[in-house]
Amino acid sequence: MPELVTLEQVEELAAQLPPAERLKLVARVCEQLSTMLPGVSPEQEAGTRARQERLVKLDAWLAECEKVAELWEGEFDSAVDLRRLREER
Repeated sequence: MPELVTLEQVEELAAQLPPAERLKLVARVCEQLSTMLPGVSPEQEAGTRARQERLVKLDAWLAECEKVAELWEGEFDSAVDLRRLREER
């Protein structure tokens, strides 16, 4: 019998994934659960599809952000950069 995995163990593993992959995981889990739920209304299905579409768009946006971030050499802290830009105004 396979060993059961705890929610905490899954969360720790998921935290190791890049953001885009974590979103894919969430979308897959949502899709699997939506097919398992009894009595799902058409409105709920439409909401689920809309959420999945938003996740796909967010996934693409995050992938673009990762590409742009790779263009910079060295280390940078976006929070510090944003604070500096606000102070310069």
